[in-house]
Amino acid sequence: MKARVLILCTGNSARSQMAEGLLRHDAGDRFEVFSGGTRPSAVRPEAIAVMRELGVDIGGHRSKHVDTFAGQAFDYVLTVCDNAKESCPVFPGEATRIHRSFEDPAMFDGSEDERMAVFRRVRDEIREYLRTFGRGFD
Repeated sequence: MKARVLILCTGNSARSQMAEGLLRHDAGDRFEVFSGGTRPSAVRPEAIAVMRELGVDIGGHRSKHVDTFAGQAFDYVLTVCDNAKESCPVFPGEATRIHRSFEDPAMFDGSEDERMAVFRRVRDEIREYLRTFGRGFD
């Protein structure tokens, strides 16, 4: 049986979406992965583009409010921003909560090339973190 993982951030537009796509792609045989936000918006086109560079398609993802998952049990709840950590609801069962804050690439203001570079860096940082979380999957 796959472990259920919920990844949360504020907007569910970049960090948690990239994390969901990466964990599903890299270790989907071990985890059932979901993501949500405390104030969902829309999936950022930059996140879709940098994930596509790795062969991971999140183009069909949509931002979801954390309340969508109310009453569901998870094995792990990962928060990837401080705001989500502070406002994360309680989920039934014995969910292990793990927090690691990442820079919000959606907040970076610069040229398109500079923005894409920040999205790539954050994507790569999240992937390395998830590899540690997943105990070295590839």
